Amino acid sequence: MSETTHPAARFHGDLAVDAADLKDPVYQAYKLLHVAFTIAPILAGIDKFFHVLTNWDAYLAPVADRVLAGHGHAFMLVVGVIEIIAGIGVALWPRVFSYVVAAWLLGIIVNLLLIPPSNPLPHYDVALRDFGLLLGALTLTRLAWAYDR
Repeated sequence: MSETTHPAARFHGDLAVDAADLKDPVYQAYKLLHVAFTIAPILAGIDKFFHVLTNWDAYLAPVADRVLAGHGHAFMLVVGVIEIIAGIGVALWPRVFSYVVAAWLLGIIVNLLLIPPSNPLPHYDVALRDFGLLLGALTLTRLAWAYDR
């Protein structure tokens, strides 16, 4: 008699991915999120040092820059290191580090919402995008409990 089991019911020591997993759209979604939330924080973290994608210092709320006594750039370099660590963490332990990435994104959203509307670029569109990313990170967490072996 054949039995079907949910992927989460498998032993965590079983590292083999069978062909059925590769064809499972839910597993494919998990792998897509796993790869994306590994690569994106690492690339964003590295770019904090080079400013190729954007000038990251411009995304720091004025109130945060005042609290940091004008050391916003140094703070953004620390942010870059933390993002790199978070991306590596997602690669190795997605069940935990996807929560870290979600919390990090929430912090970014709060920071962006603190930028006053009078600012030429208040970044509300970026805050909305990061909210979508936060939901993706939480989705990765839930899927990691089923598929991370």
